[in-house]
Amino acid sequence: MGWREKLREFLDRTRGGLIVSCQSEEGTPFHKTEFMVAFALAAKMGGAVGIRTNGPRYIRAIRRAVGLPIIGIYKRRYPGYEVYITPTRREAEIVAKAGADVIAIDATNRRRPRNTELGELIHYIKDELGLPVMADISTLEEGLKALELGADIIATTLSGYTEYTKDKLREGPDLELVRKLTAEINAPVIAEGRYWYPNEVCEALKAGAHAVVVGTAITRPHKIVERFVQEIKKQLT
Repeated sequence: MGWREKLREFLDRTRGGLIVSCQSEEGTPFHKTEFMVAFALAAKMGGAVGIRTNGPRYIRAIRRAVGLPIIGIYKRRYPGYEVYITPTRREAEIVAKAGADVIAIDATNRRRPRNTELGELIHYIKDELGLPVMADISTLEEGLKALELGADIIATTLSGYTEYTKDKLREGPDLELVRKLTAEINAPVIAEGRYWYPNEVCEALKAGAHAVVVGTAITRPHKIVERFVQEIKKQLT
């Protein structure tokens, strides 16, 4: 099965649904494979249509345990570079071998390690690894460029997380970017980033998003508790 067939299958299975991001940070209680698998199983039980996860051990383990489509990434930091979501061919190959159905990459306008060109990476994943590419972007212009370079899916994942979009962090999910992308491009748009409430997910789908990825609000308990504590302090002190 080539990347076109894999893309069609992924889109058919995820259309209009919730994709749960099952990731953990080093130093947190849930930074273990069995916990990420448990989160993925719980997501499936609750009706999620897909999983996004980071790194080969999580991808492999979730692949074995959960029969949902997997968006795979590999976060790796290179000194002197801000791009760290599947930044080079090396990480993309590891994600593919681990069993991802789609590979997500940073498609922002920032410098990439190992002299990696965005278009070159996209075509390597599609032509050599045989998988569709999801481009994580932070602006409309980046989305248009990624699509031009061959990306199959555009995701709003990095809006608010680049230096030139950090003002968006105060505004909740970037629904405006979802609307602009769906109006401008003829490709699936996946909404991701700071979706905390079901009504926000519904707004993104109404705005034309193919699906919505939710992570922290579901799979990072310490962040959920932190929000409760902050609200208590704000309202009662």
